[in-house]
Amino acid sequence: MTTVTAPASGVALAPGSATVEFRSLRRQFGATTALDGLDLTVHPGELLALLGPSGCGKTTALRILAGFEKHDSGQVLVDGEDITRIPAHKRDAGMVFQSYSLFPHLSAADNVSFGLKMRGTDKSKRRKRALELLELVGLPQHADRYPHQMSGGQQQRIALARALALQPRVLLLDEPLSALDAKVRLNLRDEIRRLQQELGITTLFVTHDQEEALSMADRVAVLRAGRLEQCASPQELYARPATAFVAEFVGTMSRIPCERSGQGVAVLGRQFPVDGVLPADGELHVLVRPENVGLTPAERGEALVVGASFLGSVTRLTVRLSDGTEVKADLPTEAAAALPVGGTAHLTLPDRPVLVDRRTA
Repeated sequence: MTTVTAPASGVALAPGSATVEFRSLRRQFGATTALDGLDLTVHPGELLALLGPSGCGKTTALRILAGFEKHDSGQVLVDGEDITRIPAHKRDAGMVFQSYSLFPHLSAADNVSFGLKMRGTDKSKRRKRALELLELVGLPQHADRYPHQMSGGQQQRIALARALALQPRVLLLDEPLSALDAKVRLNLRDEIRRLQQELGITTLFVTHDQEEALSMADRVAVLRAGRLEQCASPQELYARPATAFVAEFVGTMSRIPCERSGQGVAVLGRQFPVDGVLPADGELHVLVRPENVGLTPAERGEALVVGASFLGSVTRLTVRLSDGTEVKADLPTEAAAALPVGGTAHLTLPDRPVLVDRRTA
């Protein structure tokens, strides 16, 4: 295999990064539809996060791409080639699992170089490659340690190095951080992103953690019941969610009752245009993020402050409207001090189109 060298790391990689396409992909498990016509393209060198609740199909899509799972219909293409009939070990993809899956009886270096051994690579070349990759993931001194001698975060770094050892054109990460504690998870997600950008490898990252997806990915694909709800940059996904499901799954949203008014809606006595399509029937709510809710102290305000959570420079207030609706608002902590629990406030929304959804139970 011809290789190139990543300039910052000195680690040899396969030339170029792959384009990955899922076309009308379907997968059924008995009566359960895991994937229902998934259409999605991953661009060369980007990190795309597959985000969604448990059972939405994200891991199934990843396993089909890796060759560990078969699909019922549709296509999976890598650089335009349908890889359906290519066995998993020839798909040029490296995979990192949630559970590390290291061999307990092998040292870190031998775990990293295991795939090279299976390919018949010379022992000295395997060792050299393993040491290069351990350096890349910040664990050069762990070459001769065994998994039980390492922390969870260190084991996951070893698993990442192993996935990179075979010079894959696609890197697949299946909730690789979910088994780690919060501090380690934060550090390792930054490390994974740094490595991915440095190496320029096309990467699919499966997660149910919205913060993880938004902080790491170039684009985020939100799945629901096997269907793609929206695929966009983290900024667009957060600011302009295409559906109510995306809006409420990505970040915090409050629902405020509204009424139809001309081509728009009326909320708390004010008129607003609608972002997207106004539902044809049913009781309606606008969906509003906490940072877009304004509160000012008012003796006869329509909002009663019922809770406050200190978040550092920001305090999240919860207010209750006269109909019992609760709304969250993020205010600078200094401003929130003027709105104690039990006080009343006037609630305002910014002058912009609002996302409207039917009432949910």
